[in-house]
Amino acid sequence: MAGPAAASIIDFLLGLASPPAGTDAGNRIAVEGLAVGSRDGRFEIRIARLEAASLRLASGPLALDIGQLVAHGLVAQVQPGAQPRLWSLQAARVELTDVKVSGPVTPASAQARTSAAAPSLAPLATADGTLHAEIVDATLIFDADVTVPIRAGHVDFNEATVEHVGPDSRMGVSRMGIHVDAPNGRSYLYQFASAPVAGVEYERRSALPGPWDTKRGHLQLQPFLESLLRQPAASPALGLTAQARMLLARTALQGHVQLGDGKLAAGGLQAELDGRAAGHNLVRLHSQAVGRGVHVNVASLSVRGAAVDGAGHRLAIGQLEGTLDLQLSVEGGQVHTALDVARATLSGLRLQSRAAG
Repeated sequence: MAGPAAASIIDFLLGLASPPAGTDAGNRIAVEGLAVGSRDGRFEIRIARLEAASLRLASGPLALDIGQLVAHGLVAQVQPGAQPRLWSLQAARVELTDVKVSGPVTPASAQARTSAAAPSLAPLATADGTLHAEIVDATLIFDADVTVPIRAGHVDFNEATVEHVGPDSRMGVSRMGIHVDAPNGRSYLYQFASAPVAGVEYERRSALPGPWDTKRGHLQLQPFLESLLRQPAASPALGLTAQARMLLARTALQGHVQLGDGKLAAGGLQAELDGRAAGHNLVRLHSQAVGRGVHVNVASLSVRGAAVDGAGHRLAIGQLEGTLDLQLSVEGGQVHTALDVARATLSGLRLQSRAAG
C-alpha cells in the first residue's frame, strides 16, 4: 500500500486502540530473553524472541489483524517522561502470517503531497504482460473483447484489439486523449487536460486510405503514470469521460503484469523491487466490474529498502518477501481496501523517531 494507508501501519505500532468492548481481544504474547537497561538517558528493552498471536489492532478507521508474529533480535528504546514514548525499535527479522488490513483509503493531504519525494515507477519501464477486458452491452461498442499487450513498458495501440459483432474497432491516442474508433465514430475513454503529455506518442494518420497505414500511437507507462501522480489528488479522475465511467461499471478485467526491478516512490512510500529474474513481483489482476473494484494478487513479492513516514516516525525495512492479496472496492464514491498477507518475512526492520535525526 502506498501513501496514507502505508503510513497508518506506523500509527498501529505507536498508538494501538483497544477492540470494542465485549469482543475477544486475543493478543497472546510470549517473550524469550528479556533484558532491560538504559542507554543515552532512555530505557532500553532487548528481547531475543517475541511471539504474538491473534493480534487485533485499530488506528482510526483502519483495522489490523495478525494471525501470528514472530520477531527475532528486538531492541527498543523508550524516552522517559510524563508520557513515555517509543524512540526507536529494531528487529533483525520478523515473520508474519495471516495479516489482514481493512478500511477506507484516505487521500494524502496537500502538505503530504508537497513534502513527498517525486514519484518514481521504475519497475514499469521494463514491465511485460497482457490485459484482457470484456465489456457487456456497451453504448460505445456492443459486447466488446479488448486485449491490450504491454511490452517492455510500452502499450502500442497498433497491437491492441477491440473485437465485437461487425467490423472491429481500434484503440488509439491523440492529443485529446485515449480513444476508440468504432463504426459509429470516435469516442474518448480518457481525455488529457493539455498536450503534450509525458510518455505519449500521438497517432499519425497516413495520406493513404486503410487502417494499415495508420500509426495509432503508444504509451510509455512509467513517464505517463508518473505524470498523473504529480497532478493534484482530484485531477486523475477528471480525465475519465462520463461514457468511460459508465463502461467501467460493465467491464470485466483479467490479466497479468510482470514488473521489472527498480525504485518505487509514491505518496511518502519508497521501496525498490527486485527479483524479476527469479519470477518475483508478478501482478495478477481480476475484476468482474472495474467500476466497482479490482482484485490484485502477487504470489511472490520481493522488496528491499522500503521506507515510509508516519506519526512522527520513519519505518525502514531492509528486505521484505511474501505474498500480497489486495481487494479494492468502491462504495458510495469511497474507495475501501482489504489487504491480506498470508505470509511475509521482514529483515532489518527499524522504526526511528524523526526527532532522533
